[in-house]
Amino acid sequence: MKAFSFLIRATLAGSIFFSTGQVIAQDYPSRDITFIVPYAPGGSTDPISRQIASQLEKELKASVNVENKPGGSATVGVGQVIRSKPDGYTIGLSSNSALAYQPLVNKALTWKSPADYQSIVTLVKLPAIITVKADSPYKSFEDFIEAARQNPGKIRVAVSGYRTAPDLVIQELNKVANIRIATVPFTGGGGEALIALLGGRVEATSGYAPTVKAHVQAGTVRVLAAFSKDKYFMFPEAQSVVQAGYNVTLPADYGVVAPKGLPKDVLDKLVNAALKIGKSEEFAKFAQSNGLVLDVGGPQQMDAEMTAYGKTFTDLIAFMSKKTQ
Repeated sequence: MKAFSFLIRATLAGSIFFSTGQVIAQDYPSRDITFIVPYAPGGSTDPISRQIASQLEKELKASVNVENKPGGSATVGVGQVIRSKPDGYTIGLSSNSALAYQPLVNKALTWKSPADYQSIVTLVKLPAIITVKADSPYKSFEDFIEAARQNPGKIRVAVSGYRTAPDLVIQELNKVANIRIATVPFTGGGGEALIALLGGRVEATSGYAPTVKAHVQAGTVRVLAAFSKDKYFMFPEAQSVVQAGYNVTLPADYGVVAPKGLPKDVLDKLVNAALKIGKSEEFAKFAQSNGLVLDVGGPQQMDAEMTAYGKTFTDLIAFMSKKTQ
């Protein structure tokens, strides 16, 4: 009888616990959400992150606080998200370089594949661009490539971090064009890389439209080329790298991630809200004005894309290894 009574009490306690857990999940979010950006302020990711956070606040009816956590080529911030408690209160921006490239070269990272984190949504792709000062002797992309060909390792291109997407696209260009452009990484992100260009410390930058568009409008810099198949709508005067004969289109691919193990209804709320944002007119206008190419998809699409990038980066790593031997 005592055993039966104990069983009843245990069953009731379990039911109450399960019910309470469900209530907590159903009430999500009941407090502020932290949105981590794994890059320094002032770069191309700031406008993207703050737009996502602003629209998430409207969709989830909760405050979303943006925190910049740069370092480790975006792995510091992304790692903080992935290692956080899986309750939906810590999410963050991610990129293909942080999720698919860095695990191949940094064995200490706690994520190796999409199985180790929770994809929420893939939102936009950002074509990389090559920018020079307005008074640069390189008047065209062909001028730039020829200079690199004639001066191996002496043409310097500033990038926002070692082996971040702006760096990797230049390495891919080196591979495809059989040239040797030197990349100069800056831990302060795209903003610091642009300052290096304006200060004459490098010949060009590899970066993105949100960082340079005001300077292009002011006439202090010029965009030589865009790593896109066709003319880039943001800078139609720039040469398409592919049309110039070099099949290099490796973009920065941005999405939102969370730690593995979110309660299903919390995950569903986040995914539904993020997809609604990505397909909204407000986000479309934002993307257009910032040079972003919309590519909105849920967790399965994001997982498939990161897996494909992993294969591309594996080939690129093999090339870079041979180059340094």
